[in-house]
Amino acid sequence: MLTHLQVWSAIDRLASRAGLSASGLARRAGLDPTTFNKSKRITAEGRARWPSTESIAKALAATGTPLDVFVELVNSGGDGAAAKAVPLIGFAEAGAGGYFDDGGFPVGEGWDQIAFPQVSDEHAYALEVSGASMEPAYRDGDVIIVSPAAPIRRGDRVVVRARSGEVMVKELKRRTGKSIELRSLNTAHPDRTLAAADVLWIARILWASQ
Repeated sequence: MLTHLQVWSAIDRLASRAGLSASGLARRAGLDPTTFNKSKRITAEGRARWPSTESIAKALAATGTPLDVFVELVNSGGDGAAAKAVPLIGFAEAGAGGYFDDGGFPVGEGWDQIAFPQVSDEHAYALEVSGASMEPAYRDGDVIIVSPAAPIRRGDRVVVRARSGEVMVKELKRRTGKSIELRSLNTAHPDRTLAAADVLWIARILWASQ
């Protein structure tokens, strides 16, 4: 028998798979941000409130999730991976002081959080993309998971912070002791070459919600 808890838990897992909170999933689906909030799951009279099939369909479309995958989330909890709370800020905020130490590890206050499964790096964090400067790789509203501890190789997509405070997302073309060559994800923006001494830190992008 299908239970109220099974369906709502599956929605929570669907949001986690996309690197979103429940409200973030609702916004991505074009719904009221409170549609999937825990406060909406029980009526004022204490009765269980079920999500509508329309809201579920929009959430599946927004995350590109087939119906059979959602059914697996309902029946078995998906892959069974435990979700981890990952710090989250907007990409536009990443250049401000106080969010990272000199090694690129998240510090300080002001971070939000999202639940995300299968993140082994305890220092991993999430950035929410704003604007169109990273299209078509990443679009406005996408969430990228970044690991400051992961090894970086040529061809990896990375987040780079310059000593000037500029933060950028690029593809690593070449790295030497003197310089770092970066390829832009958006062809409308030029590639960059930075002196190694001008780069404060560089971190690898592990995953993106798209």
